[in-house]
Amino acid sequence: MKMAASPSPISFFSSSIFLHTSNTCSTKLHFLKAESSLRLRATAARAQLATLPVLSFEGSQVGLASLNLKSAPPDTARAVVHRGLTTDLTNSRRGTASTLTRAEVRGGGVKPYPQKKTGRARRGSIRTPLRPGGGVIFGPKPKDWSVKINKKEKRLAISTAISSACESTVVVEDFDDKFEKPQTKAFVEMLKRLGLDPKKKSLFLMMQLSDNVKLSSRNIGTLKILTPRTLNLFDILDAETLVLTKGAVEFLNERYGFSDGEEEDEFEDAGEA
Repeated sequence: MKMAASPSPISFFSSSIFLHTSNTCSTKLHFLKAESSLRLRATAARAQLATLPVLSFEGSQVGLASLNLKSAPPDTARAVVHRGLTTDLTNSRRGTASTLTRAEVRGGGVKPYPQKKTGRARRGSIRTPLRPGGGVIFGPKPKDWSVKINKKEKRLAISTAISSACESTVVVEDFDDKFEKPQTKAFVEMLKRLGLDPKKKSLFLMMQLSDNVKLSSRNIGTLKILTPRTLNLFDILDAETLVLTKGAVEFLNERYGFSDGEEEDEFEDAGEA
């Protein structure tokens, strides 16, 4: 039985403003309405360090994990994440919508009735846009909606979004081998042991996904499991709780954090966010 997804209390579709608040888990980011005239300036990415407890499969704390990711400053973070989100949504459009004009619609080569002495309107074709079955005036045609975004800027948007969710992030040990057979009930019980509400949206980031885990979680409508290959900004912002495995933490630190001896990155974009 598939559980219904509960509406998220925060809408990210018309959002993207970050407010800086001081807390023990680096910077918490809140999304509000973005200013249309905002322009990105040369911005230095900085590291945000968060120490998170590591939970076992039974739900007990077994250690600590450090999440050290690049993060945009609070005054430009809203624009970076907003640009990354809108770019992903725009690039996901297929652009295959197509309609036929009166010249492309099949038929209509013969004048339907004489020009005069019928008392009816003058018709040269039955495929005129003014009649049912005719062509479409200014209808959609195939179009490429793709928008370019710099690789560093896209990575910074993802790392900034993950850093903003550190207060609602949970780290667990790898449980890929804990499910000997597909069982949704066992997966729901694991969520409760980890302190997660099955009725709220949760996002799991795992390095690898076994068939038993995939089959055990697919009937939970509020749950989404991603791998590094499918990690995307929309699902990060849409989730209320982020669950990382220890392998996923190492992957995020390596891909979205500062490497040894690396200086702060800078990017500049003169376009509107």
